[in-house]
Amino acid sequence: MSTPTSTSTGTSTAAVRVTSTTLADGRDLFYFDDSEPYVSGAATRRLDDPRPLPDRFAPDEHGDLPAGPELRRDPLTGEWVAMAAHRMNRTFLPPADANPLAPAKPGAAYQDGEIPAEDYDVVVFENRFPSLLRVPGVTDEVTLRGDEPLWQTRPAAGRCEVICFSADPTASLRTVSPRRMRTIIEAWAHRTLALHATEGIEQVFVFENRGKEIGVTLHHPHGQIYALPYLAPRTATMLATAAEHRARTGRLLGRDVLDAELRAGTRVVLESEHWVAYVPFAARWPVEVHLVPRRDVPDLPALTDDERADLATTYLELLRRLDLFFVDDETAIPLPYISGWHQAPARQGRDDWRLSLQLFSVLRAPGKLKYLAGVESGVAAWVSDTTPERIATRLQELA
Repeated sequence: MSTPTSTSTGTSTAAVRVTSTTLADGRDLFYFDDSEPYVSGAATRRLDDPRPLPDRFAPDEHGDLPAGPELRRDPLTGEWVAMAAHRMNRTFLPPADANPLAPAKPGAAYQDGEIPAEDYDVVVFENRFPSLLRVPGVTDEVTLRGDEPLWQTRPAAGRCEVICFSADPTASLRTVSPRRMRTIIEAWAHRTLALHATEGIEQVFVFENRGKEIGVTLHHPHGQIYALPYLAPRTATMLATAAEHRARTGRLLGRDVLDAELRAGTRVVLESEHWVAYVPFAARWPVEVHLVPRRDVPDLPALTDDERADLATTYLELLRRLDLFFVDDETAIPLPYISGWHQAPARQGRDDWRLSLQLFSVLRAPGKLKYLAGVESGVAAWVSDTTPERIATRLQELA
């Protein structure tokens, strides 16, 4: 099925065609095309998947459904922890000729790649090794393990998707064109909107891991989209803090933080018509930047056309500077990083939330990583090895 993005990503009218199909084992795949002849509909990407994969939800020989991953509640913190033992055997740093995110090779025999087309612009598909998965026929309800009231468990009934930023395995998000970056933004918004509307989903987290120092298992330029059936602990804390701020002041916390950073100016590293990037006042990591819209916006689907277009160029400029942050022997070091969009939850607290991107790196100097100290790993008492002002000064110098 092929539909224009403007019908499914909120306020956008960008020229992006969304075409959906199903992989051999039943997983969803979506092509997001901005190039001809696909964006006009004159041609369609390959929709069939020739791999002999079994249906992932097929009953076994005893008629039992697959168990799927589960959530266990930590009785000491109240936090849900996903148990996904099947991920132990997931793909890890495969050779170039076995890259599962690369497009199919023209004329090649069967290969176990995830994308059947011989080329693509941007593509999103369900993860083959998901941490979260809703199994049909399995009820999402809390049960007790061994009748012990402290041992609560429930199905990890969420969804994990992979988004490929480019068909070129040697590319990175920083090297895509502004036009392609805009398509990626459309894909983020499209999937957020669809997953927010999915029963049982409480939060959608869009993120990217880049670099071997981060622990990336596939170097192909890609990110991930997690639809969680619960609020993540950090999100719950941020939401409670924002609600307390609203009750005490009558104002939106994210707006007050942005206004304070703009008044101070010392940690602001990049400004555009619709976006501001700054190093947060209490930055935890050796390199950390927050990118936020000037307008109060709860999530990616709520962004206007102009805000999305501006984000495409602003984000790429921010990534350009970050890849110049560290230099070794006069050679810039591509920054390993984690970036994630903090969006309003799907069903609660949306009026107290403000969209923001957090991007941070564990690299503290060329060849040196920040390892969490015992006090940080043990009780989350963070200690910064630098100051936010030093981070901001370096990024300002790279303008």
